[in-house]
Amino acid sequence: MELEYGKDLADFAVDHALSLGATYSEARYIFSEDESLAARNGVILGAGMTSLEGLGIRVLVNGGMSFVSTPKLERANLEKLIKEAIKHAKVSKRKDAIKLSEEKTVNTKWKTPVKIKFKNISLEEKQQFIIELDKELNQRFRLKLPTRTCLLHLYSEQKYIANSDGSQVESEHSLISFHSFNTAKGKGGTEQRMLTLGAAGGWEWLIENEIDKKIVEDNAVLIKAARNAIEMKLDKVDVVISGEISGIIAHENVGHPSEADRILGREGAQAGESFYADLLKDGTLGEIKMGNDCVSVIDDPTLPGSSGYYLYDDECVKARPRYLIKNGKLNEFLLNREHAFKFNTQSNAAARSMNYRSEPLCRMANTFFEPGDFTKEELFEDIKKGVYLKSFTEWNIDDRRFQSKYVGLEAYLIENGTLTNVLVRRPILELTTPGILKSIDAVSRDGEFPLGICGKGDPMQGVPVWLGGPHVRMRNIRLGGI
Repeated sequence: MELEYGKDLADFAVDHALSLGATYSEARYIFSEDESLAARNGVILGAGMTSLEGLGIRVLVNGGMSFVSTPKLERANLEKLIKEAIKHAKVSKRKDAIKLSEEKTVNTKWKTPVKIKFKNISLEEKQQFIIELDKELNQRFRLKLPTRTCLLHLYSEQKYIANSDGSQVESEHSLISFHSFNTAKGKGGTEQRMLTLGAAGGWEWLIENEIDKKIVEDNAVLIKAARNAIEMKLDKVDVVISGEISGIIAHENVGHPSEADRILGREGAQAGESFYADLLKDGTLGEIKMGNDCVSVIDDPTLPGSSGYYLYDDECVKARPRYLIKNGKLNEFLLNREHAFKFNTQSNAAARSMNYRSEPLCRMANTFFEPGDFTKEELFEDIKKGVYLKSFTEWNIDDRRFQSKYVGLEAYLIENGTLTNVLVRRPILELTTPGILKSIDAVSRDGEFPLGICGKGDPMQGVPVWLGGPHVRMRNIRLGGI
């Protein structure tokens, strides 16, 4: 379907909902193409393209909200659907009526910069990239890497959002990612590793960033860890974590508890709640101390090329960097318009949905520790005994995002300020969120950003994010081991 026709239908849906008594209405038209190619041990397992097109509509009536969606893009069908949505909104009475924050009206367009569109690359070229990469892995590592799984994922969408406040936002977005999930044989068993790299952009990302070389290097380290890592009793040591691990900590321990719907209990029966709710009983934003002054955590959708990139959210609010923690103190939450009103503030453009069939929820984009003043090497210099956690193999966290555990994969011993080549087998970092943040005393200038898919909601929604950031130093940590 032509984008212009989809836009006309979205505008019609907004106006028709108002004519039936809605106090607010919103429509999102999306056309997306999702292509995946998978291979195991050099054999293409499958390749497919899925197209998805439809309209998602929200209406607010007498303080009740209703969401409906349809792939049947005809006015008669929309009239019937909107009539049902109005009916459902009227009967969905709440103790506190839903109200939305007042936001600036916008009429704009944005797009992800792309040099080489996915459609300009043949299926044979895409398959060849995976096959050649697997051939390199097999030739270099042979039986040391008995199972090799690769997945190439290409996603593009056109979107148009309109609401009854008068806002209209049109966008074109493109996301590319490569996933490597492999098993390495070692003396004491096996080690597994999933590496996911991705960015907002086109086919050029694979070539310009030499993704094939990064996958090969990562698997060389996986084999080295499986064969050479030594079990150690560590007790209390200083710890330096890479951007890969600081990123997952920023996301899980800070990003998720900062989601306003979790704090207010809306996600309680689905993805969990937030321990921040307890903190707010005794303090307010800007007062609650979470970590040392060097700790600031940002969520920024506007980072060019990032996996979580967007310039306007799914409620037509302009995106900006959000300081969740600033100089060690809670600073702001992730807010959509509904929850911004409840906190008596403005939305910070955190409303994201997975597709037209999903309602917008309070979501992260790219969550990371703000870079500091140190080089990575300077973080090691005054450590008498410590461990450098460069990558992880598994993690776990409770539903309130308080108790957490991260298990290292590539981890090196630090002695007398020097990073040694001694590999430590599966050190376990197990701390509460405040325990982690209060142990941090230094953050590096440099960083790295692997891709992740953040899950939330019911039905489950997965949205792309960057899980990375700078290196971080933690003092006096009791590390466990397996």
